[in-house]
Amino acid sequence: MRLGILGGGQLGRMLALAAYPLNVRCTVLEPTAGASAAQVCAQVAGEFDDFRALYELAKDADAVTFEFENVPVESARWLAERLPVYPPPRALEVSQERLAEKQFFASLGIPTPPFAAVDSEADFRAAVERIGLPAVLKTRRFGYDGKGQAVLRSEADAEAAWAKLGGRPLILEGFVPFDRELSIIAVRARDGQIATYPLVENVHIDGILHRSIAPAPDLGEELGERAAEFAARVLTELDYVGVLTIEWFQDGPRLLANEMAPRVHNSGHWTIEGALTSQFENHVRAVCGLPLGSTAAVGHSVMYNFIGDVPDAARVLALPEAKLHLYGKSSRPGRKVGHVTLRAGSAEELRAKLPEWDAAFARV
Repeated sequence: MRLGILGGGQLGRMLALAAYPLNVRCTVLEPTAGASAAQVCAQVAGEFDDFRALYELAKDADAVTFEFENVPVESARWLAERLPVYPPPRALEVSQERLAEKQFFASLGIPTPPFAAVDSEADFRAAVERIGLPAVLKTRRFGYDGKGQAVLRSEADAEAAWAKLGGRPLILEGFVPFDRELSIIAVRARDGQIATYPLVENVHIDGILHRSIAPAPDLGEELGERAAEFAARVLTELDYVGVLTIEWFQDGPRLLANEMAPRVHNSGHWTIEGALTSQFENHVRAVCGLPLGSTAAVGHSVMYNFIGDVPDAARVLALPEAKLHLYGKSSRPGRKVGHVTLRAGSAEELRAKLPEWDAAFARV
């Protein structure tokens, strides 16, 4: 089986590594020479809207997937006319536009923070009046890891945010005083089978994921079941194939959908060591038409991102529980260059070790 991947970052790298034992050979389309994924599999060099490069990828693939959600929808549709593309282009279309995404959640009865479209300064003033402060003003497209958004806590913040972001399609969302951030990773096979991983607790710093704990501690069974049911609604409505991630705000007993990612996800990296089947292997299985593997957790895991600077491997591996993953990237501010996962046999053991691990991997 030959799998084409649009994008050559660390997610593509981990997909290719997971595919190899299944005798699935991957080729990535990526404009940057020597990118993270291209270090472990074949590469077609080209932009994502270069139809000559897309044709070269299609020649070397039996199916195509993608590792980030800003792939041009037109490119995915062009490929889908020639060979299977999973997840479907419609999932890209919904996830790329924040207003469409929130409206999609609402149409499925999935709760979200209050939101309003902002297409002009008058819209902005009216939205602030209706939703109130605090609120978050976001660009509708191409925002990730906290980019393209501003928190509004006062009228002065509102003026500054409009000066910075105004003049393009925006969305204003009510600020949720959440207890914590959660995410659920689910996977749907070609035959419609759905499997979900346990809910994960996430901590972000400066809009970038810092730490994930899996399964999320102190979580009632009802909340996990509700998140899985909401994810199943999305997967079924989109006739989805592959891994999907939905990020949530937990507000007491409520789950509010923040956003979805139609791909494998940073908050699922723990599954490589912490689940019977990783998110990467299950994505490959799904898009290649293979049966899904078990999503059950193996013990309790915590994952830390390395941002900006490549860590000293010897220092990390001095912790006997540490499983280190480096992405073959050079140091650069704000860049995800690797992660480490540590596992404990029980929730109590993880809780006892967490202060030591938090101190070891504190983001400076």
